[in-house]
Amino acid sequence: MNSANAVDSEMDRRLVLATQGGLPLVPRPYEQLGEQLGISAAEVMARLTHMLERGIIRRIGVVPNHYAIGYTANGMSVWDVPDERVDELGQRIGALDFVTHCYHRPRRLPEWPYNLFAMAHGSSREEVLAKVEQIAELLGADCRGYDVLFSTKILKKTGLRIGV
Repeated sequence: MNSANAVDSEMDRRLVLATQGGLPLVPRPYEQLGEQLGISAAEVMARLTHMLERGIIRRIGVVPNHYAIGYTANGMSVWDVPDERVDELGQRIGALDFVTHCYHRPRRLPEWPYNLFAMAHGSSREEVLAKVEQIAELLGADCRGYDVLFSTKILKKTGLRIGV
């Protein structure tokens, strides 16, 4: 972590350590964190907001277990689109309610021509493929090729962790 993104205080560090495994699954998680750290819920929220604004933390969000909520088919669709339009097209695809994440990645020619990735989940491969077809329709002539890579096993998802 460079000095521009360093945590301001020992309390910020304690807050990061307390939340890096996820927010408490209680009706008022900020209050519980505040009680644990000896500060108010308002201060917890203010500190998290400050760290978000400074880029110390990137986001606060839900990371659902797709399998637990019935989405057992997970397909990463990969797209070959014009480089000069990849940002615009990525924003349009990322706005679809069934796309959980969408991002630009460099091509690795000649083996890998794809530069735009979009993850879709469904209860079956057929459902995911139908969603991918919707993306293809949205892209129209900008779609020069695509594929779908289906998950074959569940990997544990964790973000960066700092030590005690």
